[in-house]
Amino acid sequence: MNIKLPQPLVYCLVCTTLFLSIAPVDARAQKASLRTIIIDPGHGGRDAGARGTYSVEKDICLAIALKLGKNLEEAFPDIKILYTRKTDVYPELKERADFANANKGDLFISIHVNAAPPIRHNKFAGYKNQVVYTGKGKKRKKHIQRVPKYTVYLTNNPSNGTETFIWAADRSDEKEKFIGEDVNTGEHVYDSTEYIPDINDPEFKAKALLWTKRYFDKSYLLASLVEDAFIGEGRFSRGVKQRNEKGIWVLQATSMPSILVETGFITYKPDQDYLNSEKGQQAIADNILSAVKKYRQATEGK
Repeated sequence: MNIKLPQPLVYCLVCTTLFLSIAPVDARAQKASLRTIIIDPGHGGRDAGARGTYSVEKDICLAIALKLGKNLEEAFPDIKILYTRKTDVYPELKERADFANANKGDLFISIHVNAAPPIRHNKFAGYKNQVVYTGKGKKRKKHIQRVPKYTVYLTNNPSNGTETFIWAADRSDEKEKFIGEDVNTGEHVYDSTEYIPDINDPEFKAKALLWTKRYFDKSYLLASLVEDAFIGEGRFSRGVKQRNEKGIWVLQATSMPSILVETGFITYKPDQDYLNSEKGQQAIADNILSAVKKYRQATEGK
């Protein structure tokens, strides 16, 4: 289920939670440097993803991701930029999340391309004769009826534009499982500056919830900045949405702020042409870079 976020309400609730929660933890989070960004080009290898009339999702995702990575490397020489794939291979979804967690990512950006099924139409095409029978045994009789007939045809779906997904707020308990968890041992690890005696301790549970809320808040901030940048480019934005079913693993299992960017609809010809053009791909990469710059400034004051 994809749910459009009531933006003012979400921001108010999240900000209130952070303000009222443990201040020292939040203060450290504000001072923490953005050290590692994970870029995840969707699909790859045997998984082509969505298909257009002349292109497939996996190729577009990789092309945009590589351009985005180059942008980030040039803009932030102090930040490590890592990729879940840089060639036409398919890392499993769990592998992508494990890779991000093992490398202690501070941001996870997954690049995807949207698709919409063709629209089915039924057009009246006159009448035809149809044989029907009534009665049973000796009383059974054959009848000829005139019934309408229809021609079925499909047209391209006009759905278009961008949208950016974050992990659903109402599923925060699922993401909590991955907060502070060592991906190799499955054990919980903590900030060395804090003493957390027991994962079942009420204090730890309260802090785990705070960390989860903080990730949601920051994910929402970055997603909003990405969509704002697309709008500034003149593209149609479908907004920031929550995702809790399709493609959930890379959003749920990443222990960091995470977004999944749907860069356009491959099934809509103008979008497909834009997504396959050098100009369009570079513009998308530039838009996401702009969002990351503003995100860093907002969270670090840089």
